[in-house]
Amino acid sequence: MRQFFMLCFFVTISSKGQNTLSFKKGDISPKASLTEVAWMEGHWKGEAFGGIAEDLWSPPSGGSMMFVFRHILEGKVNFYEIGHFREIDGTLVFELKHFNADLKGWEEKNVVQTFKLIKVDGNRVYFDGFTFEKVTPNEVNIYAIIGGKEQNPKEILFNYKKVLR
Repeated sequence: MRQFFMLCFFVTISSKGQNTLSFKKGDISPKASLTEVAWMEGHWKGEAFGGIAEDLWSPPSGGSMMFVFRHILEGKVNFYEIGHFREIDGTLVFELKHFNADLKGWEEKNVVQTFKLIKVDGNRVYFDGFTFEKVTPNEVNIYAIIGGKEQNPKEILFNYKKVLR
């Protein structure tokens, strides 16, 4: 199961879907700050891969917005992600790492999945292989290109609703 999800979550640079873009060699990320993605703050829930997908995003602070992701399958944690939007050199990057339910990492110790900013366009923020879309203040879509080099990469939609307390 771990290998399936690991393959699913590695983004390939050369692919793009209908709602995602690819960072091409020679491209330069535009100027941007965390204000462009501050609307992601909060607790979000949806369905993915036959289970429950849950994201918790912090408010912007210290040049980053951190998040944790949890996938629950058949009533048990399947895997986690931890990551952030980070301000670097006047632009943004989206970075993450994956972990099993027992917190053993998928990536090597010093390896981080990094996705460069391509553009900000209205209610959408495009990173290499990921698009964050604000549908309403209480609904977001995250589009991701998933699939390893041995698979045909495809675009997946994560539709989240804000958990209101």
